[in-house]
Amino acid sequence: MKKLLVLFFISFSFTMFAQEDAWVYFNGKPQAQNFIDNPLTMLTQRALDRRITQSIAIDILDVPIDENYILQVQNAIGITVEAKSKWLNALHIRGSVSNINALTALPFVSSVAFADRSLNTGGKLHTPKQVSQQKVMETATIFPYGNSANQIEMLSGNVLHEQNFTGAGKIIAVIDAGFPGVNTSQPFARLRNNNLILGGYDYVNRNANFYSGHAHGTMVLSTMGGYVPNQLVGTAPDASYYLFITEDSNNETPLEESLWVEAVEEADRLGVDIVNTSLGYFDYDNPSYNYTYEELDGVTSFASRGADFAYAKGMIVVVSAGNSALTNNPYISVPADAEHVLTIGSVTSDGNYSSFSSIGYTSDGRVKPDVAAQGTAAVLAMPDGSIATASGTSFSSPIIAGLVASLWQAYPDYTNGQIMQLIKESASQYTNPDEELGYGIPDFDLALTNGPLSVTSSILGSSRVFPNPLSETLTVASTHDAELKYIEVYTIFGQSVYKSSLSGTTRTINLSTLSAGIYIYKIESSKGFSTGKIQKK
Repeated sequence: MKKLLVLFFISFSFTMFAQEDAWVYFNGKPQAQNFIDNPLTMLTQRALDRRITQSIAIDILDVPIDENYILQVQNAIGITVEAKSKWLNALHIRGSVSNINALTALPFVSSVAFADRSLNTGGKLHTPKQVSQQKVMETATIFPYGNSANQIEMLSGNVLHEQNFTGAGKIIAVIDAGFPGVNTSQPFARLRNNNLILGGYDYVNRNANFYSGHAHGTMVLSTMGGYVPNQLVGTAPDASYYLFITEDSNNETPLEESLWVEAVEEADRLGVDIVNTSLGYFDYDNPSYNYTYEELDGVTSFASRGADFAYAKGMIVVVSAGNSALTNNPYISVPADAEHVLTIGSVTSDGNYSSFSSIGYTSDGRVKPDVAAQGTAAVLAMPDGSIATASGTSFSSPIIAGLVASLWQAYPDYTNGQIMQLIKESASQYTNPDEELGYGIPDFDLALTNGPLSVTSSILGSSRVFPNPLSETLTVASTHDAELKYIEVYTIFGQSVYKSSLSGTTRTINLSTLSAGIYIYKIESSKGFSTGKIQKK
């Protein structure tokens, strides 16, 4: 299980592979407008609310793949459909090289891409990356952390908890290899008793029995949601969780990347805020599918492109860096190379670099990992309920993911990008990152303290609008002596309903013709763009 990012070691044998893994990409979505006009047919209300909060318009990426396209590929000679992705408008398929290439004759197929990239006549397939647009303290809660205190306190996560920021109201999707014992053992009783496990799915076996599979996911979940007084307290004990199995513990194939993307898309549909994935991919059972360091560029792998789409939809994806530093391939795996994920390295209990933790940078020179947390001798729960320690970035990642939920609870109106930036800026070596720990060990107390100043500045950008909510008129005022150029207003479904040129540094516009509701605005000035949401009464 090379992709289970914990220090387990097994050997593999190689056989001949008659069938190839590939992706078939489509050139459109004929029913797109019908779905966009009826968003609840493809997204839950909570997913729509997350987009409204972050000023993210619904677009064609949200629309499912055309069912007729899927049916025709399924009926093609020698082709098996294994997974699908609406964001990439693609199916993961298996078949012979000739049968896969024959799919390009279908008028709605734009291209095919083989997992064995030597079979692709056009070279690497690159998909444009999408990016998103842009309290009050209560009585302190003191948790009996026991041996888990160190992994929380080195991040000042206890300060968040003491102010009752424990992940309540946030939803985390855990995408892993299995969750046996979560439905029965004592460390997860608090989650069960408070109905905080919202559901899940086993994508590998295509069934709803997610309390099965490899214990890795159970161990990962326990560092966030586990609770045994004086022994183990997770970093987000009051968050809600979805549990998804995408990892086939018996095989290492590119299909697992596609299943992972499929699970992330479902997490988006359900309104999940944060995804933790303690999985990574670099080497496969078929060595023809292996990645090279040069391909760790954030856009080559299917999973990494899917991870960046998740960011574009307003989620924060937290990914283990990997445990390969002592191997011939010491670098991070995919999707840890994606630009907009939070990639997590590992440190020891005293804050020093863990010798196994995979290093950066990415092949295109970006800082990775982003930050680090304790992954050496992390305290966690086993399926039988016993409390143990284990090592790997598999555990530093969820320790951070839980605190991401707790920090976001404190600032629920902030975007995913703003929360991620607060975390990076709080880290111990933010001004001098390196390839081992990235920006260093984050200080969530500092992130909480710096939140209002840092994010308010980001929100204002080069202009501001008021009043909000508005009745008839809206005033647009520039900041930093910027010269206003234009404003455009959209519905939350991306439809432009107002556009006007602007001039000067202040301008009042009449929006009385708009219906009551939430809208997204985009303003250009001489010093950049500002986006946000407004409410029309």
